[in-house]
Amino acid sequence: MDDALLQVSLLPGVEEACDTARKAVDRLRGHRMLRRKSTEVSTESLLRGARASAALEGAEAHLEEVRSGHAQHPLVQGALRISGEMGPLVTTWRAAPRQVLARLHVLGARDLVPADLLGRPRESGTPSPEEVAARLDALSALLTAPSKAPALVAAAVVHGELLALKPFGTADGLVARAAERLTLIDRGLDPKSLVSPEVGHFERAEEYRKAFEAYLTGTAEGVAEWIRHCAEAVTAGARDAQALCESMQRG
Repeated sequence: MDDALLQVSLLPGVEEACDTARKAVDRLRGHRMLRRKSTEVSTESLLRGARASAALEGAEAHLEEVRSGHAQHPLVQGALRISGEMGPLVTTWRAAPRQVLARLHVLGARDLVPADLLGRPRESGTPSPEEVAARLDALSALLTAPSKAPALVAAAVVHGELLALKPFGTADGLVARAAERLTLIDRGLDPKSLVSPEVGHFERAEEYRKAFEAYLTGTAEGVAEWIRHCAEAVTAGARDAQALCESMQRG
């Protein structure tokens, strides 16, 4: 059977970008503060990631508001619910991705749509529900098949496909970015969820949107541009966590 994700990893500039991101994550994972503070760093990373993911949907809030629980926008609250359940969801992500995606939507869109629509694929819109179902099946098959591709390639493809498909019609960006992070955790690049790629996407928001537009073209060049951007977002997220570790070390 062809390893489709491995073929994607051979696109121009992808291997180099993935190597740079992996080295940044490896540097972070070697920080001495993580010997006794990894849980605190992971918790803060998830919080920052939730804030950044909501901000990319237009729901901006100050970090202190988010940390204190005073940020009441439903997208911020949805992103926080997702971040709070990230650990338990990892255990079923690769085996049952469709089930996890539905759960992510339940968490992310709870205050945005009626309860009977939570976790249910949309029934109208573009792409058509039939195309969405077929491509989600293909994505699930891709995730459950063995692959020698870098974790970051798999994560970027998952993220891009879910953004493109808008499978639920609400909170799809939150779902897509959470799925990217779950993939990075599950495939071993960031097993303790120390890195917040969402922060990297938000810091490069304009580049994020342009890279996604390139992904939508379906060309090799466009897909490569998207994956390179996702790699750069992971690198930025690793730097952010490294700075957090150094701040904690200084006391």
